[in-house]
Amino acid sequence: MRVLLDECLDRRLAKEIVGYEVKTVPQMNWAGIKNGELIRLAEADFDVFITVDRNLSFQQNLPKFNIAVLVLRAKSNRLADLQLFAEKIIEILPNLEKAKAKIISLDK
Repeated sequence: MRVLLDECLDRRLAKEIVGYEVKTVPQMNWAGIKNGELIRLAEADFDVFITVDRNLSFQQNLPKFNIAVLVLRAKSNRLADLQLFAEKIIEILPNLEKAKAKIISLDK
């Protein structure tokens, strides 16, 4: 399973998601690309897109995309706050399939 981390997430979170191929938006040279285009690019190569952008589902017509979207409801996008989600992310990833706009919010 291939996972893409949004550019608003600390890139070091990728090291916390053990056992999966995790890339960041900047690693893909997609930094600065707006959400609609970014998700279109991501769906071709990734199974899951992880973000902290709570407005994503309101800004985009997500059902047209073939990628699971995981929204982390963290206090901030600092690594210390994001690390709290690592275990839960690893736990749910095997149950996610590349699906039309499957939006899952994780709270901490």
